[in-house]
Amino acid sequence: MKLPPEIQFHEDIRLLVYRPHGLVDEATVNKIISVIGELEATLKEPFNRFSDTVAADAVDLNFDYIIRVSLYRRLTYAGRPPVKSAILATNATAIHYARLHALLTQGSPIKVRVFQDRGEVAQWLAVPIERLEMSSNSRET
Repeated sequence: MKLPPEIQFHEDIRLLVYRPHGLVDEATVNKIISVIGELEATLKEPFNRFSDTVAADAVDLNFDYIIRVSLYRRLTYAGRPPVKSAILATNATAIHYARLHALLTQGSPIKVRVFQDRGEVAQWLAVPIERLEMSSNSRET
């Protein structure tokens, strides 16, 4: 599948990397959820996720939307193997909504953690930090 430029899939380490730029709103979140859903449907093996929100300029979301998205992801991924979803955020609003998402997905196979340090993300996901930085070494699925 052809991925949008802000999304990379590292097949060799089973990692989806999402780097939104500019405004993070419902449309951008719906887009990444759609891509994740398509990859989950086509790939046989589970994969971890890394959302790098550092380049996002602003966040225009709300509690109701985050609750709906989190519950939707819980339901659509229920009964599948555990995966990790790391969110790197430095913007207070992004951190707030990411923590809410992490709280609402507790008890599901999707283990969400929010970080402010890329090195900690690499350690938790057990991947080289270089793979979390912007590169052209990604492979499309």
